[in-house]
Amino acid sequence: MSAAGERAQRLRLVPGRFAVEHLPAAVAPPSGWIAQVRAPEGLTVVREVVEHGSADAELWRALYGGDTAHGLNLPGMLAALLEPLAAAAVPVFVASTFHADLVLVPESDTERAVAALRAAGHAVD
Repeated sequence: MSAAGERAQRLRLVPGRFAVEHLPAAVAPPSGWIAQVRAPEGLTVVREVVEHGSADAELWRALYGGDTAHGLNLPGMLAALLEPLAAAAVPVFVASTFHADLVLVPESDTERAVAALRAAGHAVD
């Protein structure tokens, strides 16, 4: 499926590697976070990982289109990114901003994710 017209986006691979963590509701977020969402069951934090100490922790890479922001009234912008990633069987974690969406993919799937997005008509730097 092609992300033709208004839904085609210019994304950039954000430098760094990230962790997605769930913390109890009463815990303050760690430093270095780039996104956080507080819900009744706790706090979800996306933070840059400087030193990778745990072999069990999954590392993520982030794709962001904020340099070419789109309005909130444009339907299908997130779907245009997620549909090709789902078709390529790439898991995602998404944090949306006012201007664009931060789409995280497992570090091991980065090349496959970028290829799927480009094949769908998106530009990825």
